Amino acid sequence: MEPNSEVRIRLTDGRVIEGIVMQPHLFTGHDIVVLKLKNGYNIGISKRDIAGWEVIGEVEQRRWEEAFERRTAGSGDRVSVIVTGGTILSRVDYRTGGVYPSLDPDYLFELVPELEGLASVTVVPLFSKFSEDMMPTDWTAIANAVESELDRGAVGVVVMHGTDTMHYSAAALAFALRAGPGPVVFVGAQRSSDRPSSDAYENLLGAIITARAAPFAESVVAMHGGMDDGVIAIHRGTRVRKMHTSRRDTFTAVNDVPLAHVDVEKGDLRLLTSDYRERDSRVLVRPAFSDRAALIKYYPGMPPQLLDALVEMGVRGIVLEGTGFGHVGEQLLDSLKRAIDVGVHVFMTSQTLFGRVNLRVYSRGRELLRLGVMPLEDMAPEVAYVKLAWALANYPVDRVPEVMATPLAYEISYTSRPDAFTKCG
Repeated sequence: MEPNSEVRIRLTDGRVIEGIVMQPHLFTGHDIVVLKLKNGYNIGISKRDIAGWEVIGEVEQRRWEEAFERRTAGSGDRVSVIVTGGTILSRVDYRTGGVYPSLDPDYLFELVPELEGLASVTVVPLFSKFSEDMMPTDWTAIANAVESELDRGAVGVVVMHGTDTMHYSAAALAFALRAGPGPVVFVGAQRSSDRPSSDAYENLLGAIITARAAPFAESVVAMHGGMDDGVIAIHRGTRVRKMHTSRRDTFTAVNDVPLAHVDVEKGDLRLLTSDYRERDSRVLVRPAFSDRAALIKYYPGMPPQLLDALVEMGVRGIVLEGTGFGHVGEQLLDSLKRAIDVGVHVFMTSQTLFGRVNLRVYSRGRELLRLGVMPLEDMAPEVAYVKLAWALANYPVDRVPEVMATPLAYEISYTSRPDAFTKCG
């Protein structure tokens, strides 16, 4: 019984079952055959319970082409949609159960037919990756593609991206795009576009409305603003984090509030602040990112050898995710001193996410200051890591602390906002 064969199986107890043989995966038992029944459900059958079987047909695999030419459709201002992968354009073949990333531009317009009248949309294939597979080199590729599209006359760029690491990539573009004529809007989906409960349709529509109409030229994330449909929240790429594994409103602003809301039914964008980087006729991109930056979360009992190993690997900068105001255990102090003495820059953020680092409140914080650990105010740990990778690639190493301490993309604020704290659940 080969995968994708339609078979009729006779069991030892006399029952007869028909279905399609599924492709085995890592967790399929070697003694199990998985069938997809006509009602769409999968069942597992032990091979020892099979008395006989016959092939009654073959199922042709659906394939969605991943390589295609740039295509533009619609009318009005041009918005480029760069496709990198993710759930937002994934499609399920319900006959075989396979999930495929689709880069077919026709599917994009099929998914959101309103795009035809909203803007002139150009679909640009870049790559098809799960977001957990993204690397700093991919941020460079996205930044270069964004620069190319803005140079070609796009008024804004939408980047389709998997949600798991979208906040890393959005932060990367916030630093890489130093000036531009329009925003870079990252968009994803928690549920694939062919599911009835999918958030892909409204997220994408809100993203393109933002790319076309927003007065700002920043890197942002466009995702559901609540569990209900209707409102898409636009979060700064340096102030957003994925906070839930499955909720449609998984992205939350950290130490900030959303930059804007989009009413997708009315097609309106409402700014929630007057402080933003305005559109600029220039296109200025610094796309390089170093692989010599590291992010490490402190935990009780953490062995100092972890820090020593990073230094031995050639890391030039470390972001620590400390407890509370920014603390780590006493056992790490000697390793931190050795790292700093050999020129490794060490920065402190907080794993509490909300609030800010303050190394002057408790004695441990003051010890860290004396060693040369640099606090990063209210910068999120992931954002600090991305900024460090960018700074190491674009500035002399001795200027990196100065760059890290300087607000470049709203990643640092010097006053805390009590209204920005959101409790999940």
